[in-house]
Amino acid sequence: MPTLTYPHWRDVPASAWRWPNFSAAEIACRGTGAIKINTEAMDKLQALRDRLGKPLIIRSAYRSPEHNQAVGGAPASKHMQGTAFDIAMSNHDPAAFEAAARAVGFLGFGYYPRSGFMHIDLGPARSWGDPFPARPVPFAPELTPAREVLSESRTLRGSGAAGAATVGAASVEVLQDILLETQSTIHPLVPYLDTLRWVLIAIALIGIAVTIHARLDDWKRGQR
Repeated sequence: MPTLTYPHWRDVPASAWRWPNFSAAEIACRGTGAIKINTEAMDKLQALRDRLGKPLIIRSAYRSPEHNQAVGGAPASKHMQGTAFDIAMSNHDPAAFEAAARAVGFLGFGYYPRSGFMHIDLGPARSWGDPFPARPVPFAPELTPAREVLSESRTLRGSGAAGAATVGAASVEVLQDILLETQSTIHPLVPYLDTLRWVLIAIALIGIAVTIHARLDDWKRGQR
């Protein structure tokens, strides 16, 4: 397992960092800033991020021996080798997350439902802790981004209004992201997401129509 060690994450050269969805600061020791980069572990972490298609919030990655002792880590913790990660489950279904982590090659799993995170490492194969309870409401299916819906519209395709509609629909995507990330508290709204999306798209289109009408009216006034 190739391993790179630096006194501080700021010392990591840009050429040595090849994991686009993570930063050296995220992987470094929270206590000292030192970093040990196990390239195999990082490759699997990036593969897991790609497979899930959503951010991984890292609670803890590499730990220096002194910091590991300070936080009560196991004497032989995999965190000190740079081969372990504690990942928050706030934006993941634990069962789906674990299945994806096993698929990319992680072997060690620690469950911490009360603290809201799951430990994963390169092994040996083992598990500990209490299983996460099943979610009362599953995560809503991913919806097609509003920009793509508008770009495929036969009415708007190729017209100047498409760009304005795309901008107007940005609020739709922001609202979708907020609803999906906080669905554990607002899950009664989940069945109405698709309807709400189309309502907001209709509002954006009405705004475009009003703008076009105003421009035409200004042009006609100028011709008089």
